[in-house]
Formats: sequence, structure tokens, C-alpha cells
Amino acid sequence: MKKRLLFLLVAVAAVTLLASRVQTQGVGTKFATPRSFQLVEATIPEIQAAFETHFLDSKQLVKLYLDRVAAYDPFLNAFGTINPAAVETAHWLDVARAQRQAHGPLWGIPVLLKDNVDTFDMPTTAGSVALEGSIPPDDAFITRKLREAGAIVIGKATLSEFANYIAYSMPSGYSSLFGYGYNPYEPRMDPRVGVFDSAGFPVTDGRPVLTTGGSSSGSAIAVSANMVSVAVGTETSGSILSPASQNGVVGIKPTVGLVSRDGIIPITADQDTAGPIARTVTDAAILLGVLAGYDPSDAATTPCLTPGHCYSDYTQFLDPNALQGARIGYELTYWSRTTPDRLQVMNDTIALLQSMGATVIPISLASTRTKLNSFSSTVLKYGMKRDLNLYLASLGPHAPIKTLADVIAFNNLHTDVVKYRQGLLLDAQAVDLSPGSADTLKYLDHRFKDYTYSTEGINAVMNDNDLDALISSNNSFASMPAKAGYPSITVPAGLVSTIPASPSSQPFPEGFNAKPGSYNVTFTGQAWSEPRLIALAYAYEQASKKRTLPFSTPALKKDAKGNQK
Repeated sequence: MKKRLLFLLVAVAAVTLLASRVQTQGVGTKFATPRSFQLVEATIPEIQAAFETHFLDSKQLVKLYLDRVAAYDPFLNAFGTINPAAVETAHWLDVARAQRQAHGPLWGIPVLLKDNVDTFDMPTTAGSVALEGSIPPDDAFITRKLREAGAIVIGKATLSEFANYIAYSMPSGYSSLFGYGYNPYEPRMDPRVGVFDSAGFPVTDGRPVLTTGGSSSGSAIAVSANMVSVAVGTETSGSILSPASQNGVVGIKPTVGLVSRDGIIPITADQDTAGPIARTVTDAAILLGVLAGYDPSDAATTPCLTPGHCYSDYTQFLDPNALQGARIGYELTYWSRTTPDRLQVMNDTIALLQSMGATVIPISLASTRTKLNSFSSTVLKYGMKRDLNLYLASLGPHAPIKTLADVIAFNNLHTDVVKYRQGLLLDAQAVDLSPGSADTLKYLDHRFKDYTYSTEGINAVMNDNDLDALISSNNSFASMPAKAGYPSITVPAGLVSTIPASPSSQPFPEGFNAKPGSYNVTFTGQAWSEPRLIALAYAYEQASKKRTLPFSTPALKKDAKGNQK
């Protein structure tokens, strides 16, 4: 009871703090007058137009989204926590709007945060039972930026536990605290009795038929199912691109340093970044403009002080004609390692890019891949111990979990729920972080090779061929840009037949008709090339229109408004 009371008091404090901030914001914006409003698939500009023309207010919007959460999240499990102050926060934002004192691209817009991003008024757990109920002393830097921009933190999203760095065999989208998330394109459990994955776990352990991707699974599920406007995910290697692709939405993995990592539960500062997940490139660009920028607490963001690296408005780069004259590369090896329907989607993508005026050419990164595969990098393992210990120390002296060793000890007492074990954490804990140790010297060597081979390989193939971007399917090309710290943006490209998450070779039982899943095309570029990637992705999106509403989450009757208030 005391814990519940404290939580409510903190929530009220959050509303009070936001109300004080509301009075200091504000720029006017003009919108076209809508004749009706449909919540499902509504973009941020459409929502803001509905606000300005009094079809809708922020409080109503939050309630509409929470109605969809109540209807669909019981079988999707995208929300780990719902912000109890969300409706009241929306009220204060409406008051500011009515007084013409507060406007902006995210004013009154609900945003879902992956549950490894600190919020001072809600727990931040990374999906770990060891961190259940852990409320940080303050907001992450990007959480503060969102609140100051008028966004409503509607809740915290489920995720792969510790951003998928806890166990070698854990399926994506699972955590010991929240359980499995489910893909809205096929939200059923795997029915194949007697089938086991490579680690010996039965696929009937609750995992979904169609993977959600990870680790930002809940963020992508919620956006795809129209339970929230936009969401924030994080990525170390594929953790935005993978769930965005699997759930048929847009994801931007920014250049490392574009977005602050302060107050985000880490894997490693060498590769970690936060980024937007949205249903459209426009909405992702709007959110990225709020997230991006210099933070004195994160040295990686120092390049944002140099003009041309970071922008507060990425919508200026939305160009429907950006593909005209563009040069784009694709690697042939990826085209030969897929199923016929996936190959068809990518070939159709190339044909469309060419029809829009782009030159698309095959390239090879085989030599770079050979170099990177010549050693088993210890960067993530080393960084996990180093950086997670730093994060846990920031929670203060009264936090019950203070080190990675404490997490492991807690998990050892709760093996009934930490069911996929914790091999990755154990290996990270065994690392010797002391200066000059064999582990430290190996880490430094591996980090140098990871970064050097990746950057030199990508730069060479792009510069030698005068390329604007590289394209790939889903997150198939995530690892190399992740090691380089380079940006990518993924966009829906079509629907394909469902292949079981694991093992893929086993058929479904007779009579089980799996629904088709989403498939994305991903644009990747060199450091700080977000403006060009956003332009290319937007042009492709506008020409292709491949985003498809999941069959399991249709519009509710109350989602549409046809009369002014």
C-alpha cells in the first residue's frame, strides 16, 4: 500500500512539474481544417490539425488510445506500465493550448518509452524481475526533452530483457518480468507440439508464431497496433530495425551520438543509441527532431555542437522526389539467402526505386565481413559489465540492486521466472575491467577492429560507387553499421508468408493457417546522413504505400469522430 501511495504521489508531482513547464512553451502553427478524424493510422500532423480545429483534444486522444490498449493489449502485451498521470497531463496541455501559450509538433501527443529509458515517475526495469519497481531519481535526458516538447509519456513498453543481452537462447520479445509480446500480424502462440529450439526449449513455451523482433518489441507492437502515436526504442545492433521490420512500421537507428544515452539502461556505450519508431517517415522525423541534440552528460553527442550534424527539425528533409538521381547499392549475397516471396518483395523494391529515378547497383562487402568474422568480438560483453554497473550506481545508495553481480544473484533466486537462464550476464560478469588486464586489452583491440573494419568497409564501397545509401531487407545488415555507429531507417515494403520464429524448418500443424507478416526495406548510410536517408525513405514510402494495418487490431467504433465538439 505504501509503495502504491508513493507511486501515485510521484505521478501527481510529475503533472505539477509539467504544468509549470507548459506555461513557458509555445509557437503558433497553422493546420488545414479536417472534416473528420479517424484515430487508426492517424499521423502527428493529422492529430495536431484535429486539435487546432477542435475535433479533438489531448485528453480525449489519450483516452482513445487507452481504450485501444484495453481492447488489444491483453493479447499483444506491448505495455509494461501505463502512466496513471497520462490523462491529467493531457488536461494541462489542453489548458496551455487553449491559452495559446503552448504549441509544438509533439504538444499533446502520447509517446511510449521502451522500459529501459528512465522516467522519474514510473519504474524503469529493462524487463528484469531484479529491477521490478525500480524508479530512477530523475528522467533520462531524452525523457526530459520529450516532456518539455509537450509529449505525454503514456507508458513504458515491454522489451526483450536487458535489450536481449541476458541469455544465449531467449526468444526476442520475452522478459522475465513481462513475459512474451505478440506480433499483431499473427498474435498467436506457437502450436507445434514436440518441436524444440536449438537450446532444447519447447516452442510451446508461450512464444509467438511470428516473432516480434527485439529488443524494442513492445514499442513496435504498440505503434503498429495503433495503441500509441509514436514510440522510442533503443538499439545496440538491430534492436530498432528488427522489431520495426517485423511489426510493419518505420524505425530510425540514428548515428551514435545524435541522441543522448544518459539515463538509459545500457549494453555498451560503444554502440548504444535511442531512436524513433512510428507508422510513417514523417512521424519518425518529427520525433527524431525532439530526441536529437547535445547533452553535456553524454560526450558522444559533442558532434551535435558542429552545424550540419544534428537538427531539431528533420521534416525539412521530407522530399517525395529524393530518389530522382539517387545512387543506391545492394549486396547480392543477401538476395540469394531468402525465400521466394521475400526475394520478390526486394526485387519489387529495386524496380520501384529505379522507376523513381534511382540507379541501383550491386556491391560487395564480403572482404569486410571476412575481417569482422575473423575474431569473436568481446565489445558487448565488456561494455555490458562496465556500463550496466555505471547505470545501476546512478540509482542511488538506497537502490537494492547496485551491480551486475546483484542482478545475477537475484536471478539465481528466481530461476522459476528467469527461465532462459542468464549465460550472457554470467560471461559479462566474468570480465576483468581493470586497466591493463588481458580482458581490457582484448576489448580495446576488438573495439578498434570493429569500428575500423566497419567504417572503412562501408565508406569505401559507398565512396567508390558514389552511393547515397545501401539497402537491405529488415535488419539483415544491422551488425556492420552498428559497429560503425552509422544510421539506418527501415520502411514497410510488403507482406510475406509467416515463417515460425524457431526452428524455421518445422511446419505448422495441419489446419493451422498462419497469417502473413510484414517485410521491410532498410536504408543505411554514413555517419550523420540522417537527412539524406529520411529523404530517400520518405520518397520510397510515398510511392510504395506498403504499410498495412494488422488484421488483429481494426478500428474501434469510438475511434472515428465526424463532428466538431
